[in-house]
Amino acid sequence: MGDYEAARPYYEKALEIRREVLGQRHPSTATSLNNLGVLCYYQGQLNEAIDFIGQALAIEEVVLGANHPSTKSTRDNLAFLTSKQTK
Repeated sequence: MGDYEAARPYYEKALEIRREVLGQRHPSTATSLNNLGVLCYYQGQLNEAIDFIGQALAIEEVVLGANHPSTKSTRDNLAFLTSKQTK
């Protein structure tokens, strides 16, 4: 619905719960980081988006491997965001 400000606390809470229940290095934790990163992008917070998605990618590369479809998707997200940075 486009209410990114109202959505953010839910994404942050999901990340907090996944970190507590599943741990820092779980694929679902990476998914929450990725989701929060995408939200930040839509909020115009590019650097924060890159940070969250970079964290997600680091987890996925270790836990799932470099060639896993989720890892590839997150890498694509990070490449897209990085291309948006001004030089």
